[in-house]
Amino acid sequence: MNDVGLTESAAMALPTLSRWLTASGIACVAADPRDPVGRHAARILHISERVYANHRDIVVDFADGAPRLLRPGRGQPAEIIFGADDMAFGHALIAELVRPAGHPACGEPESAALLDLAARVAQHDATVLILGETGTGKEGIARYIHAMSPRAGKEFVAVNCAALPESMLEAILFGHQKGSFTGAAGASEGLFRAADGGTLLLDEVAEIPLALQAKLLRALQEREVLPIGATRPVSVDVHVIAAANRDLATEVAEGRFRADLYWRLNVLPLTLAPLGNRRLDIRAIAAAMLLRHSPLGKAVPWPTPNALDRLMTHDWPGNARELENVIQRALLLHRGERIEADDLAIDRRFFSDAPALTVRLADASRQSEADAIRAALEVTGGHRLRAAQRLGISERTLRYRLADMRQAAAA
Repeated sequence: MNDVGLTESAAMALPTLSRWLTASGIACVAADPRDPVGRHAARILHISERVYANHRDIVVDFADGAPRLLRPGRGQPAEIIFGADDMAFGHALIAELVRPAGHPACGEPESAALLDLAARVAQHDATVLILGETGTGKEGIARYIHAMSPRAGKEFVAVNCAALPESMLEAILFGHQKGSFTGAAGASEGLFRAADGGTLLLDEVAEIPLALQAKLLRALQEREVLPIGATRPVSVDVHVIAAANRDLATEVAEGRFRADLYWRLNVLPLTLAPLGNRRLDIRAIAAAMLLRHSPLGKAVPWPTPNALDRLMTHDWPGNARELENVIQRALLLHRGERIEADDLAIDRRFFSDAPALTVRLADASRQSEADAIRAALEVTGGHRLRAAQRLGISERTLRYRLADMRQAAAA
């Protein structure tokens, strides 16, 4: 990422901004407001220096009263003004305004370090394995790796292996010849060849059937695919990124995933923590989502300090997807000029018409834990992910607890 220029006057007005930008992965250097245009990716200027600003810059000021954000437009810079009560969110908004498109929002130093690692990984073609719960941003990291790689000008193709019929997965991945099976009225190149020269994301890779895993392993090792019905393999030049919300080592131990494929995928592992463990990321992602979903031409409603506290103290069992739903609802339903804590519908049950039969697992005693799990599964019709969300734990943790329950029952 090119550095962001920060003028002395802007730094004096917002003395902690430089530290926030650096911690969130944005290189920040001193800049003269009269610097030639193009020396920096963007500049942050004090409002008194507005005459020097261009459309890529941000004009800032520190002032008491209602915070304000004016988006850039018609050649004019963005303008953001806030006081002490709104400084935390103001810093997050500035960071997301200067962060290049395609670079995931982050506020935690650990998340910035992971993005730095991802950028270095992007320079190599070794297979990358991204692990993390559903909604933690695995596809965003994969797209970032592609954007930072020498393959950025080629195709990025993403496929959710769990969303495809098992009977069609081989043809979709590797292609097929005309007439190779019933319904194959024409030939198809498959996603490996569609991504030739670029990047292929195999999301939910743990859902690939065992029989097909052997063919995937060969494609990775030999850099070639054999379409269904073909007699000769076809060479492909693809950087493969795999993602999973399950612990693949556990899947291997339980016989659901090939050990040789696991080691082939696990060359460069990246692990995303649950959003509830990334408090400063919550603020950054909320700022990015407000900018993304607020209608152009209208004022961006700021969350009040109480609303921001509520966002940052919630556990977010649904991770960033849950946060995005909450932000979108708040934008639609808030009544005043700002988003209040009561506008954040984050305490509602995932199924509003379901009986309140479950409790947060962290609040349940050891003796009643099994009852809480059974109740959550009953309410959600046996859906493990939704049950885990209601209990406030990850799906993986729920599977471990269920295994413990089965062992206890068998003892």
